[in-house]
Amino acid sequence: MSSSARPTLARYERLAFLSSGTPEAERARADLSATYGNARPDDADVIVALGGDGLMLQVLHRFMGTNKPIYGMNRGSVGFLMNEFSGDGLHERLAASQASIVHPLTMRATDVQGEIVNARAINEVSVLRSSYQAAKMRVSIDGTERLSELVADGLLVATPAGSTAYNLSANGPILPLDAPLMALTPISAFRPRRWRGALLPDQARVTIEVLEADKRPVAAVADHVEIRNVMKVEIAMDHATGLVLLHDPGHSLDERILREQFGY
Repeated sequence: MSSSARPTLARYERLAFLSSGTPEAERARADLSATYGNARPDDADVIVALGGDGLMLQVLHRFMGTNKPIYGMNRGSVGFLMNEFSGDGLHERLAASQASIVHPLTMRATDVQGEIVNARAINEVSVLRSSYQAAKMRVSIDGTERLSELVADGLLVATPAGSTAYNLSANGPILPLDAPLMALTPISAFRPRRWRGALLPDQARVTIEVLEADKRPVAAVADHVEIRNVMKVEIAMDHATGLVLLHDPGHSLDERILREQFGY
């Protein structure tokens, strides 16, 4: 799921700068555009995202399927997916950067009216209760029922790239970026009380059926896409789609995830 590459300088000559819109990010975009030019995104060799992780996810979704590399510089808060900001030597930094390739999840959600919505998620697909009552769900893996009834606030499937996000907050495992796995993690499980989730092969297909959907409404969320009143959610990894993130040497996504496992 991940690879490292040392691209040539010419490959990343045309840069497109995209900003989160905050004053800090807008100032950075203006300064960098004045120094390096600002190509149209469709014509650019690389997209430089200026903001935080939220912007990075938006940019990755926008250019999904184009194989266009994304290099983020932190002009936000946490910036787990971003590089440190500097306006100096950007062409040289890009030439020395390492590429991480991540694959998104596909979500097929069917609501109580029978309507189907398809979406993709880079971090995770979450199935969450929408009322004061806990959700009841049946979980099947590759067509085989594994949990006849899960009572919980929710359940999520996370990619390795997303395993340090909501999944980690829900006490799910951190996955190395190149691990051929997905994390299946419950959110505040009530029954089975001691079930802490599962590690699944990234070829697996997860089906979550909502029990008592009228009494216990549930929403499905794929990154920023939310579908309410779902009855069934089907999740799989899209191996045909690769998203290319560029990071400075020593700060690759693989390295950041490894550091997170050791708490720093």
